[in-house]
Amino acid sequence: MEIPKLDLTETRCPLALLMAKRTCAQLGAGQSLTIHLCDAGSRKDIPRYLLNHGFQVHIQSDNPQLLVITVTRRL
Repeated sequence: MEIPKLDLTETRCPLALLMAKRTCAQLGAGQSLTIHLCDAGSRKDIPRYLLNHGFQVHIQSDNPQLLVITVTRRL
């Protein structure tokens, strides 16, 4: 099964955080989502928010141009 992707590379915080919150809130227990981020604020705020709200965050790729994380709702 392919993991759905949320591309926020063109979106800046705080809108990117709001979109990530809404999308991740729809995940069921154990479901995953890949998020692509570019904005410096989003790169800090989104993983921190998700870790504090019941999600596991795994960094797939981290370079100066792009951060790719996989988010999984904890069981």
